[in-house]
Amino acid sequence: MPIGGRKVPARAVEIESATVASPISGREVELPAQWNRMFEPRVLTSTGPDGFEQISALPGGESLEWCYGCGKCVPVCPVDVVGEYGPRKLHRKVQTGADLLTDDDLWLCTTCGNCLRVCPKEVDMIQIMPAVREAALAQGADIPGELQDVFEKTFRYGNALGQNARRRAQWARTAGVPVRILPSEPGPVDVLFYVEDYWSYHPRGQDAARAFARVATALGIDWAILGHEEKTVGDSQRLAGEQGLFDSLVEDVTATLAKYEFTRIVTPDPHAFNALVKEYPKRGHAFDVLHYTQLLAPLASQISWARELDLTVTFHDPCYLGRHNGEYDAPRTLINAIPGVELREMGRCRENGYCCGGGGGGMWLDGFTSNHAAERLSERRVREAAQTGADVLVVCCPYEVSRFEDAAKSTGNDKLLVRDIIELIDDAMGLGSAGE
Repeated sequence: MPIGGRKVPARAVEIESATVASPISGREVELPAQWNRMFEPRVLTSTGPDGFEQISALPGGESLEWCYGCGKCVPVCPVDVVGEYGPRKLHRKVQTGADLLTDDDLWLCTTCGNCLRVCPKEVDMIQIMPAVREAALAQGADIPGELQDVFEKTFRYGNALGQNARRRAQWARTAGVPVRILPSEPGPVDVLFYVEDYWSYHPRGQDAARAFARVATALGIDWAILGHEEKTVGDSQRLAGEQGLFDSLVEDVTATLAKYEFTRIVTPDPHAFNALVKEYPKRGHAFDVLHYTQLLAPLASQISWARELDLTVTFHDPCYLGRHNGEYDAPRTLINAIPGVELREMGRCRENGYCCGGGGGGMWLDGFTSNHAAERLSERRVREAAQTGADVLVVCCPYEVSRFEDAAKSTGNDKLLVRDIIELIDDAMGLGSAGE
């Protein structure tokens, strides 16, 4: 305060320790004098700006240094919930000299986008992480073996599972309804159904693909698939850093699409949807694209239901359908239309939905991430689903059925069933026995 007309600095009176009681819990905490000194200015002198300069020079990497340390990103980061992560923490590591291009943290981000949703400085990990990963690959840095295996399979076979292209349409043989395959039956079609890898090859994905075939046919939709000519759209490979592989896939995919006449593309895969809506147009290839829930939601009132399911369900929002592309209502419209189904939302849903761990290449990195997390993101999400008391965890992304079914077993929640929305629709319409 002013003394003799002049201001003088405040004089700190420091005692050895003080006891402070929480006004909420009443619990007493002892604060030593050293705790007070934590607020003294601390200056970084041992490191320079080289780390940020290296990342900012990459197309898409410039926003990392915009971080001003507010920390809003950390509590919404799904990886931090089960480990130590978040853009703020990555920024700090680079600030203190870590080389992100060679750090294990480079591969932990799932690009779920929740941090960008809350960041006041718009630090964009969806741009940063693919850019740095691409640079790491270009420099010959060590990458997780699981990811390298997927890159090689995708390059060789056109799919992440390393399966023969001639098996792509094998699921259709037992769908119980005719499935038109354009290379064998060419001609104009309304809906080109882009099945993608996991509905084509994974046993549980094939269950959903057959269910879609029956439902689409029952609703009179004019649809067809590409069969053995289909290749993955490649968005997860792009986000994992293989930009060159993605560009090659874009050329192959668009060359195949150019051979056929269709009105719109429909896919069950939010990652393929994201690439076709956002990335392919950047390269001059624009299409009318829908997720399958967006195709069916306007038709919900036309569906003839055969029975009530008598189920309580909870729904997991896919990051790349919800946060990345703003679609939260179409899946819920379908769920709420199914007779006998009660929807109970999890605490983290819609814009703040939790990540399954499969995005950004995470689908293939469970072995690698196990060394950096207390549990898998899918296990954490299954625990949240079980807490709602639901009978079924409902999904609409091909990555999620297998991830959550494995997580239900590993967490002791075996009674929690995991089903795609289309499987419940198929069941309630009484079509499921058609292919059995």
